[in-house]
Order: sequence, then structure tokens, then C-alpha cells
Amino acid sequence: MPHAHDHRDHHDHAHGGANFGTAFAAATVLNLGLVAAQIFYGLAANSVALLADAGHNFGDALGLVLAWGGYVLSRAAPTERFTYGFRSASILSALINAILLLVATGAIAWEAILRLGRPQETNGLLVMAVAGAGIVINGLSAWLLMAGRERDLNIRSAFAHLAADAGVSAGVVIAGAVLLATHWTWVDPVASLLISVAIVWGTWGLLRESVQMSMDAVPQGISITDVRGYLENLPGVAGVHDLHIWAMSTTETALTVHLVCQGGRAGDAFLMDAVHELDRRFGIHHATIQIEAGELECRLAPTNVV
Repeated sequence: MPHAHDHRDHHDHAHGGANFGTAFAAATVLNLGLVAAQIFYGLAANSVALLADAGHNFGDALGLVLAWGGYVLSRAAPTERFTYGFRSASILSALINAILLLVATGAIAWEAILRLGRPQETNGLLVMAVAGAGIVINGLSAWLLMAGRERDLNIRSAFAHLAADAGVSAGVVIAGAVLLATHWTWVDPVASLLISVAIVWGTWGLLRESVQMSMDAVPQGISITDVRGYLENLPGVAGVHDLHIWAMSTTETALTVHLVCQGGRAGDAFLMDAVHELDRRFGIHHATIQIEAGELECRLAPTNVV
């Protein structure tokens, strides 16, 4: 039974340039430095809001480290043991990042709730200064990744996250200003709770999508109905079954399918055109197509059989 595979430009799809390892490294160092400063001055200023922002930025720094590691691992050659290479490391890193970030946020939110019951004095000016530095560092980190956001989903996600972080830091600056002007001690824990809600809101989607990817779900943005319809309308195709679409990584998608063709034959041009269109139309970069004559019923033809 003939098969077709498409291996064109996998590295271009996955990585979008050779210099983003350096960008990830620089952004990671900047964010880790910011986290250290926010923890130190958050404790010095007695600000749980600043510590909440530090926890948020630590999650981002961890995410950058994991994304950086995934970026490096995804460029490694396949082995006899890992025949797809290490592309799925990016999915695993996203899942770990989401879980750790939610756990850290829960701890920060709990501390903020306790602070509401026993308000404490907070240095609003110091909070504003450190959070202002967070705006600058997150903005600079986002700028380092800006060039790759159009070509690489992973880089685009990191860019959007860092840009949002600059907004969170701006919220902490506002809380510090209100605290400085009014001396309302409840402002700091309330601000930290709002930040925690924002983190959970943004992280929940990452957790859901990473779990779905780890379970080989059809990636978001791809309609299996549309893919099936395209394959069914290929010339000479009488049937489509055993269609599977899953994420090889956070940037690459794979497909396997059985096509029943007249005479059980399909030339190289047919197969190459099909895998090219799957890439162009749906972003499916690694397609494997098996051709069948339909003379015998395939045991994988029923929809309830995997």
C-alpha cells in the first residue's frame, strides 16, 4: 500500500529563524532579574501585590526557560528511540508551566485573603518604582521576540504573554499610587487578588490547550470536518477513514489517513499535491497517507476503532 510523507521545511515551520535562542536567553535573564528584585523589594515594602507580580513574572520566566528548552530540543535530530525527535517537549513544558503557575497563584491569593483580615502598612512609593521597572523589562523582553511572532505560534504566545505582563505591572503601579495617596491598606491585597484572577484567567486556556495537546486532540484552529471534506473531494478518492490529526509540538501538526482510491493506486504527483495542500490550507506539516483499493475491508475503517 503506497504511503506519502511530507517533510518539507519542518524547521522553518517550527522555529521561524535561527536567532530566537538568543532572544529567549536574553528575555529569560531579564525576567529572572526582575523576579529577584520584586521578591526582595516586595518583602522590603511589605507588599503582597508586588509579590503577586513577582510570582506572575516567575511563571513567565519559567515559561521562557521551558520554551527555550523546547526550542533547543525540537531542533535535535530524531533517534531510534525517539523517532519524532523531541518536538513534543514544548507541549510538556507548556503543561508543567501552567500547573506550576496556578499553584503559585493560589498561594499568593491565599496570602492576600489573610492580609485582608489583618491589613499591614505598605511602602507605596517602592511598589511603584519596582513595578515600573517591570513594565520596562517586560516591554523589552516582548520586543526581543516581536520579530518572530508572525511565523511561530510559540513565539507569538510568549510575546503576547510578556506584553500582558507589562499591563499587569502597570496595574501594580496604579495600586501603589492609590496606596501612596490614600494610605488605604486594603488596596495592596485587593490588587494582588485582581492580579491572581488575571493570571488564572490567562493561564486556564494554556492549561486546557496543553492538556488537549498531550492527549493528541485535534489542535485548535483545525476543523477535522474540513480536512475530511478536502480529502473526500480529491480526484479518484472513493472513501476516507482512520483520519487522525494531532500536535507533534506547539508549532507542528501531524496527520495520518487511509484513502480508498480507484484501482488502489495513486501517483507521486497526487500524493505530493495532497500533502502540500494539507500544509497550505490547514497548517498540517507532517502528513502520512495510505492508499487502499477497497477490495478488502480495512479493520480500521469503523469510526469507533483506533
